Amino acid sequence: MTREQTCCFTGHRPGKLPWGFDEADPRCLALKGAIARELNGLYRRGFRHFLSGMAQGCDLYFAEGVLALRASHPDVTLEGAVPFPGQADRWPEEERARYQSILDRCDYETLVQQRYDRWCMMRRNRYMVDRSARILAVYNGVPKGGTAQTLAYALRKGLHVTILELE
Repeated sequence: MTREQTCCFTGHRPGKLPWGFDEADPRCLALKGAIARELNGLYRRGFRHFLSGMAQGCDLYFAEGVLALRASHPDVTLEGAVPFPGQADRWPEEERARYQSILDRCDYETLVQQRYDRWCMMRRNRYMVDRSARILAVYNGVPKGGTAQTLAYALRKGLHVTILELE
C-alpha cells in the first residue's frame, strides 16, 4: 500500500477513558460508532491500509472497526504494529485473548523492536506516522502522554489529523 492510502490511529488506554474498561457504557458505544463512521468515510476517500499500535483501549476499538470494515470491503488491510514481543503479557486474560484474536486476523504484523525499553512505544508510534498520510485519534486534550506526543509528531510530519471527541 502507498502512504497516500494509509491511515494510522492513536488513542487512549482504558485508564484515561471516562468509562474505563466498561465497553457497554453508552459513551464507549458512541465512540465505537464514530470510529466505524470515520473508517467508512476514509474508505470512500481511497484509504485501504490501516495501522494500529495494538494497545488496550482505543487501539483495539480501532482495529476491530477496521476488521468490521474489511468484512464488507476485502481490499482493506490491517497492520498490527507491535512495539515489542510480549506487549500483552501482563494484561488480564480476556484482554490478552482479544489482542491475540485481532493480531491473528491482521494482514500484516510488524514487530518494531525485539526488547522492551522506555522508548519502544514512541518508536512504534513514529513507525505508524511515518508510513501514513492521515491519523485518526481519540484524544482528551491533555498535553502530555503518548497520544499527545503522537499527534504532535503527526502534525510535524504533515499528516491530516482527525480527532474524535470523547463525550
